[in-house]
Formats: sequence, structure tokens, C-alpha cells
Amino acid sequence: MKKRIIPIILGLVILPFAVLAKDLGKYGATYTIIEEDAIAQMKKAIAKYDWSKFEKKQIEKIKKFKPKDLVDLPAAKEDKVFSIDMTYTLQEDIIGKDGMVIHPKGYQYNPMEYVFMRRIIVFINAKDIRQMDWYKNSPYPADMRTMLLITDGSYLYVKNKLKTPVYYANKEIIERMGIKAVPSVAVQKGTKLEVREYALKKKQNEKKNSYSLIFNIIYQSG
Repeated sequence: MKKRIIPIILGLVILPFAVLAKDLGKYGATYTIIEEDAIAQMKKAIAKYDWSKFEKKQIEKIKKFKPKDLVDLPAAKEDKVFSIDMTYTLQEDIIGKDGMVIHPKGYQYNPMEYVFMRRIIVFINAKDIRQMDWYKNSPYPADMRTMLLITDGSYLYVKNKLKTPVYYANKEIIERMGIKAVPSVAVQKGTKLEVREYALKKKQNEKKNSYSLIFNIIYQSG
């Protein structure tokens, strides 16, 4: 008896849906879709856009790009070497996952006591041709540890001119490392940072003195 009841129940459930699925025909006016496909519209818009002009604009933006927080450092007047204590004071509490304070505000630590900086960081003003020449003729470009940072100028020009990666030295880096003039070279010495400034004016003065000496010799011999 149960076997007969099951087909009857299924028939009663399926029948209404079968009736609803019946083709009722067309009623009222019908219209064809005249709107253009959205994807086709986008393709046409993309095809009309001058991408070469867009690319040129982007390249110009890259060429002219400079961080807003660059620091105008003077050229080094004399060769100088000094040390910078990298000890840092926490400005706020360091909280762990459990909500407990790991290091309180005011805690001081020197990162160079825990990590050794293998990098040789060179700072130059890329707008100064003398500094560009100095770096090119120095031993630093051949040293794999060297990282070149510029305080001004176009990083894209420097990259293409010197064939080396180059980065901008922002205000935070300069203040943290105590850079006061360029060109400068910073390396780790023990638990402190050693900064060496190179004066390029001396070479210029030597040339002026040699020219004066030649002029005096010619003048006296005349």
C-alpha cells in the first residue's frame, strides 16, 4: 500500500510545477534590445584612448618625482669623521598579544647592539656634478654592500647615468643617521654609526692654485 501512495504523492507535487512551466505565448508588444553591450562599449572606449600619450605622461611624472620631505644639505667644507649613537627612546608603550607591556614608553635601546648593518650607505646631492663624478670614481660603486641615497636630483637620471639602484634620502633617514653634509658615507663601527664627510672643494682649490702657479710662471718669464 505504501508503495502505491509514494507515486501518487510525487505526482501531486510535480503536477503544479509542470502546469506553471507551460508556454503561455506572447501578450502585448515586444521590442528588440538596441542598447550596445557594456563590454563592447568599454572595448571601443579603450581602443579610442591614446595610450602612447598616457605612457609619456606617466614617464614624465616618474622623471619629475621627488619626495616632499627632502632635506637641502650643504656640501662638505672639510674632510670629517664622527660617530652617531643610534640609541632610540620609545615614544609609546610596546604592547604584546596578551595586552601586557613588553617595553614601556621611555625605554632606550641601541639596535646596533643586536643587529650588524653590513651596508655602506653613501649620501650625495645628484644635482651637483662634482658629487656625481666623485661617486663614480670612488671605490663604492664596485662594492656590493654599497647603497646610494640622494638628497636631491632625479633618481631616474642617476640610475641611468651610473647604472646602479638609487634611493631618496628622506628627512627621517638623514636625521636618524646624523647626516649634516654631502657627500657622506655611513658605516657601522662597533655599536655606533661612523659618518665620514668628503670635501670636494679642496680639489677645486688645488686646480685654481695650479692655474695661478702656471700664470705666475708665464708672467714672470714674460
